[in-house]
Order: sequence, then C-alpha cells, then structure tokens
Amino acid sequence: MAGNGAAGMWFGSALDVRNNSLNMIRLFLAFAVLVHHSWPLTGHGGELAFAGETVGGWAVAGFFGISGYLITSSRWSNALGPYLVNRVARIMPAFWVCLAMVAFVFAPIGYRVANGTLDGFLTAGHSPLNFVWSNAFLEMRFYDVSGTPSNVPYEGAWNGSLWSLYYEFICYLIVAALGCFAFMKRSRWPMTAAFVLSVAAQANIDTISRLTNDNFDVVLLLRLLPFFLGGATIFMWRERIGFHWIPGILAFVVAVIICSTVPRWGVQASALFVTYGVIWLSTVIRQPLLIAKNDISYGVYIYAFAVQQLLAVFGIHELGLFWFSVIAAILTVPLATASWLLVERPVMRRVRGTRGKAKAVHVPAVGVHAAPGV
Repeated sequence: MAGNGAAGMWFGSALDVRNNSLNMIRLFLAFAVLVHHSWPLTGHGGELAFAGETVGGWAVAGFFGISGYLITSSRWSNALGPYLVNRVARIMPAFWVCLAMVAFVFAPIGYRVANGTLDGFLTAGHSPLNFVWSNAFLEMRFYDVSGTPSNVPYEGAWNGSLWSLYYEFICYLIVAALGCFAFMKRSRWPMTAAFVLSVAAQANIDTISRLTNDNFDVVLLLRLLPFFLGGATIFMWRERIGFHWIPGILAFVVAVIICSTVPRWGVQASALFVTYGVIWLSTVIRQPLLIAKNDISYGVYIYAFAVQQLLAVFGIHELGLFWFSVIAAILTVPLATASWLLVERPVMRRVRGTRGKAKAVHVPAVGVHAAPGV
C-alpha cells in the first residue's frame, strides 16, 4: 500500500494503488494480443517476435506479472473465503457471458453464412449448449461451435484467447494456498524462493515433461507461473524496493540481456525485471480518468478473438493486417464496455457491498483499499 514502510525503502516510492496507469497498460496489452492474433486469423505468417515469444506472448506475460502483484496484495489483505469469492466474481461471470455470446450470437451467424441455413446448428457436434457447459470452468476443452467458424484462414476456433484464463486461475489458487501459511507473509524470502524454483522448473521443462507424460497443462503453467510469481515477489519486497526511473529503465535493459543470452528459460528468468519495469511505467505514465474508472481490458481480451473471427467470416481479413486489426479493435470496444458496465462492475460491487455489510455487522471497519482491477 502507498506509504507503508516508505522510510525503510532503498530507493523510489511505493506504488499508489489509486494513482497509477495499470488499467491503461492492461488495456494496451489486451490490444497487443488482438494485433498478435491478426496474423494467424488473416492467414499471414512472419509475426514479430523476440527471444522466441510473440507480441501476444509478451502481452500475456505482462498480464501475469501485473496480476501476480495485485492478486498477492488481495490475498494478503483478505481471508481465504473472501479472496476466493472476489477472484471467482471477477473472472467467471463475464467469462460465462462471453461463452454464451460466442455460442448463441457469433456461432449462429458463422453457421448461417457457411451453410445457408441454421438447420442442424443446435444438434451438430460440439453444439452451442455443449460449448458453454464443457468450457464453463475455464479449461477450454474445444473451441469450435457446431463446426464453425469455417471457410476462414483459421478454422475451428471462435475464441482462442480464453485458454490463458484457466492457468491464471490456477495461479490464483497457488497464491491462495501460500497465503494460508503465516511464514509466507512474515518473510520476503519464501515467495522469492518460489519464484526461483519456478524458473528452475522452466529450465528443466524437458525432464518435467517426461515425468508428467508430456502433460500440456503442466508445460503451459510452468511457462506462465514465473511471471505471476515474479509480480508476487515484487509485492513482497514493496517495503524495501520502491519504483524509480533508474531501476525501471535498468530492469528493461537487464530483461533484454537475459532474454538474448539465455535460451529456452531466459524469458522466464527475466520475469522479475519485466514486471518491475511495467509497474514502474504505471507510476510515470498518466491515464485518462475514463480509463481509470472503467477497466475494460478484460472485456477486450475475452471478446477480441471472436470479433476477429466474425470479421473473417465476412471476408474483412482480405483488407490486410492493418485495417483488419483497426476494425476489430473498434468493434471490440463496445462489447468490452458492455461487459464492464453490465457484468463485471455490477458483480464486483455486489460482492464488495455484501462483504462490507458483513464487516459492519460482525467486526469493526478496517481501512483496506482494493488494488485497481482486483
């Protein structure tokens, strides 16, 4: 929290949870994922990449790093029950609505364009109801609905962005479990050690993959976990390490050096520095008040891919990468805004309001401020 332990900081200032641009940075990352997907969804190759990670890969890494910081803050400020309720309320309702939108709005249009009729849509393999039910608990079991989208450059997937939410929620559960141990909160070193172990696991991913029979879930989780724990580690050191422009710039420089010189696991090893640099940027870049009050980044992330695929159904991908991305971004914003105004914000207000009433009845009020977007 801003001001906590400021006198003991080695440099910089604490992150002010009410005065940063993390909403805007996350929105930028969500649009970066949209641009990343424009390559395969228009049938183009040769996407820009660095250290083996695409633009979208780095954007997802940024999301996980920021989440690691903010979610650990939430867990350390809440008992296990309220923490889990907050996490479910923040991610699940909007996700369920998105699944329903894909199954009963996007997919019927795609099916009608491909087949000239809706006959058989409700009963075809991977039916719309099956799509919603099978994917309802974040783990995406399949991505098509009744064989759509088809006749597009990237067939068989309406929403390829949703895969990462399952692994993000696993990270939430890991922090939930770690928060049950008092020593995790008393000392910075256990979380630091957890981050180091996660990087070591990525460095030995081939061995771990063999031991887990090439379990793809394990591989993906260990690819993303270092970024989440990197953010969590920075949170644990917040009373010693503030945010300042000199270490902020150096953090990016060190990250580039590590990624460039350490193959295979250098990206994960750089997670601590990347996350520090991103959070530092949020302290120096100003964001519009509208974005500060309305966090539509999650909505952009969960709807952009489906919007892009629907555009491809109508041949908009033939306009080229630039216009395809621009049109998709413009059409995604209203859906993301509706998700925020009609689903995400009302649910979170209801949850926090219920908790506030419970506190008022049972215990004295405690001045704890939620981090933005948490």
